[in-house]
Amino acid sequence: MPDNTLKPETEPTTPKVSRRQKRADALRKRALSPVRILIMVLMLPLTILSIVVAVYLRISDFEREQALIHLIALAGCDAVETVVPGPFLAGGPGYHPRNDPDGDGVACETIAPTPVSGAVPQQTGTRPSRTVGTAKFVRP
Repeated sequence: MPDNTLKPETEPTTPKVSRRQKRADALRKRALSPVRILIMVLMLPLTILSIVVAVYLRISDFEREQALIHLIALAGCDAVETVVPGPFLAGGPGYHPRNDPDGDGVACETIAPTPVSGAVPQQTGTRPSRTVGTAKFVRP
């Protein structure tokens, strides 16, 4: 016959946690911190950009400094002229067709106006201002 007498319950023993396990738990807690994850997500575009620039500098046909100038010229003439004065010839570093408004093969050129006697001086060195009516797309 089974013994139905009540036995006093013993407290469950908790297993002893080793120092190694405590360090692993602390490391896991830091690695999965929401702040750390947010910082890593926000830094992702900067990381990708630096990788793309590094790869472009390695595979470009230009020397490293010239390839960097070519990349900066993508931002426009004002950005590249703060680093290196223009003009930039077609096929060379720093030349992009969109920076060559007159299509003569020289980008980011600054032409000083030449006064003509008896005529009103015109600004020939400035780029045409962009307005809504000069858009280069066609409506469907």
